[in-house]
Amino acid sequence: MTTPFPFTAVVGQDDLRLALLLNAVSPAVGGVLVRGEKGTAKSTAVRALSALLPEVAVVPGCRFSCDPASPDPACPDGPHESGGGAARPARMVELPVGASEDRLVGALDIERALSEGVKAFEPGLLADAHRGILYVDEVNLLHDHLVDLLLDAAAMGASYVEREGVSVRHASKFLLVGTMNPEEGELRPQLLDRFGLTVEVAASREPDQRVEVVRRRLAYDDDPAAFAARWADEEAAVRARIVAARELLPKVRLGDGALRQIAATCAAFEVDGMRADIVMARTATALAAWAGRTDVLAEDVRQAALLALPHRRRRNPFDAPGLDEDKLDETLEEFGGGDDPDTDPDGPDGPDGGGGQPPAEGPESPEGGGDAEASAEAGEAGEAGQPSGAGSGERSPVGAGEPFRTKVLSVPGIGEGAAGRRSRARTEHGRTTGARRPSGALTKLHLAATVQAAAPHQRARGRTGPGLVVGRDDLRQATREGRESNLVLFVVDASGSMAARQRMSAVKGAVVSLLLDAYQRRDKVGLVTFRGSAADVALPPTSSVDAAAARLESLPTGGRTPLAAGLLKAHDVLRVERLRDPARRALVVVVTDGRATGGPEPVALASRAARLFAAEGVASVVVDCESGPVRLGLAGRLAGELGGSAVTLDELRADSIAGLVRDVQGTSRRAA
Repeated sequence: MTTPFPFTAVVGQDDLRLALLLNAVSPAVGGVLVRGEKGTAKSTAVRALSALLPEVAVVPGCRFSCDPASPDPACPDGPHESGGGAARPARMVELPVGASEDRLVGALDIERALSEGVKAFEPGLLADAHRGILYVDEVNLLHDHLVDLLLDAAAMGASYVEREGVSVRHASKFLLVGTMNPEEGELRPQLLDRFGLTVEVAASREPDQRVEVVRRRLAYDDDPAAFAARWADEEAAVRARIVAARELLPKVRLGDGALRQIAATCAAFEVDGMRADIVMARTATALAAWAGRTDVLAEDVRQAALLALPHRRRRNPFDAPGLDEDKLDETLEEFGGGDDPDTDPDGPDGPDGGGGQPPAEGPESPEGGGDAEASAEAGEAGEAGQPSGAGSGERSPVGAGEPFRTKVLSVPGIGEGAAGRRSRARTEHGRTTGARRPSGALTKLHLAATVQAAAPHQRARGRTGPGLVVGRDDLRQATREGRESNLVLFVVDASGSMAARQRMSAVKGAVVSLLLDAYQRRDKVGLVTFRGSAADVALPPTSSVDAAAARLESLPTGGRTPLAAGLLKAHDVLRVERLRDPARRALVVVVTDGRATGGPEPVALASRAARLFAAEGVASVVVDCESGPVRLGLAGRLAGELGGSAVTLDELRADSIAGLVRDVQGTSRRAA
C-alpha cells in the first residue's frame, strides 16, 4: 500500500487545508471545490486528508458500509441487526473523468429482474464512498449528467438507481471534494453553487517557500515511509483535534447576531437563493468548533464568507470568482453583534431604505482585392510582406459590444460526440428512437422490444406460469437521441478593413455572444485570427470559453487581409483535432467582411482554401461584417465556396425576424 504524503507536511495553501478540515469536522458544510493551476498540491492535499479521518465502524459484510449502531433500514444488503461491527479506516474513493453512469451509481441486472423478479444490484462508487471521501479530479471535465447525479446524492445523502421501473436506494453520505484547473473550462454557475466551499490555490512566488516545497517532495520520494514517520506526531495531533471538534460541534451556539451578519453579507453580495446563508452558518459553526469554542464570533462569519461566497458571485460565465474584502468588512461592521451572540445589534435592520453610426467607409473594389481596396482599409498602412502586428497599421484593441442571445447554429446530421446541447446525436440520455441488440452491458432497456423478442419463444421454453421467460438474446437496448457538444472554431478577421472602432466593437460583441452560447451548450472552442501577412492560433481548441473571451478582448487590428492564411490555419487546426477527438464534429464560424488582400492572387487563394472545407463536408457559417450603404456580398460568396451559409450581424440575433434556429449547411463526414 502506498504511503500518502502527510497532510501536515503540505507547505502553505492555508485556505485549502482549512476548507478540507472544516468539512472533515462537519460534512454538512457541503464539500470543497479546489480551483487552481496545475502543480499546486491540490490532489496531494485531498489524498492526504483521508489519513486524518477517524476510523468508521461498519456492519461486517455490508457492501454499503452501514453503521452498526444505526443501520440503514433500506440497505440492499439488509436488514441488519443493531450492535456489533468492525472498525476500518475511512475510504477515499476517486471518480475518474471517463467513468460511466453505472460505475458511479451502480448497476441493476435487468435480465434477472425480468425473469426472476429479484433486485440484483452491483454497487457503484457512491456506495464505496459512503462515510468517507469522494474525490473528483478535473470535475469541470466530468459530463454534466454525472455531476448532477453526484451532487444530488451529496445533497440528499442517498443514491437512487432506476431501470425500467425497478429501483434500488442506498445511503450515500460522503465528503465531496472536486479539483479543477480553470484554464480547461469552468463549471456551470448552477453546479458551482452546489459545492459548499471553494478555494483558489496558486504556487507561491516566495523563493524560500518554493525551496521548502521541493525539499519536502524530494525527501518523500526518496523514502515515503521515513518521511511520513517524521510527521507522525503532527498528523496524530490534527487527527485528535478533528475528533474533538466533531464532539464539540453539537454544542456550538450560533447566536442571532452572527445570523444577522450572515444574512446581511449574503444580501449585500447579491447571491442567488438561500444556500449560501445555510452554508455560511454551517461553516461558521465548524470554524468555532475547530477553534475549540462554543460561540460563533464575527471572525468566524468573515472566514466563512471568504470560503462560501466567491464562487456564488459569478453573474455570467466570464466573471472571475472573487469577493471585495473591504465591502465584506463594512457589512460585518454595520451589522455587528457576532462577537456577542446574546446581543442584538443596535444598527438599523437593513439598508434604507450606443452610440453614433460607424464612420463611412471608402470605395470598395467589386473584386474584393487589389489596390482600390487599400483606401477603404484605414489600418492597412504596411507593405504586403509586413509581419502581422508590425508597423503603423496596428491599432490598439477595442472592447466588445454588449452581448446578446444568438440563434442556435447546429451541425446537420446525427453525431456520436460528447454529450452537450448543440447538435443532434446518439446519446445515452434523450428521447427513445428505437431498439437494438446490446453490444456490451445492457444500460437502457427497451422494454416493449424485449417483450416482443421474447414472446414467440414462450411455448418452446416451456412457460407454464404467468411470468415471462426471458433469455439474454431477447434483451434490447434502447437507442436514444439527444444533443452533443461540438468544436466551434472561430476564424476572426482582424485586418484593417475591420478596424473601425465601433465596427470592431460590434464584431467582438457578436463573437462574445457566440462564446456565451458555446459555454451554455458545453462546446469546445478555438480561435484563429488573421491580419497583416499571416494567421495565428490565438487559442487552441479548449473547454475554457473564458480564455477565448480574454484573447478576443486583447485582439489588436490592422494590416492587410490574408483570408487564405486564416482558412488554411483553421483547416490545419481541425486536422489535428480530428486525431485527438474523432467523435467531436466541428462547426467553423468565419467572422469577416469577405475581403482578401496581400500577396499574389489573394482572392483566388482564399477561394481554393474555402473549397477544402466544402470537399470535406465541414459545417461552416460566415458572419458577414460588411457595413455601409454599398455592400458587395463578398462574405456570401465565401460562404458558398465553403459549402456553408452566411448570416449578418443583425440576423445573428435570436430575436430577429429571420427565425430562431439555423442549421448550418454542409454535411459532416460523421453525419448519419
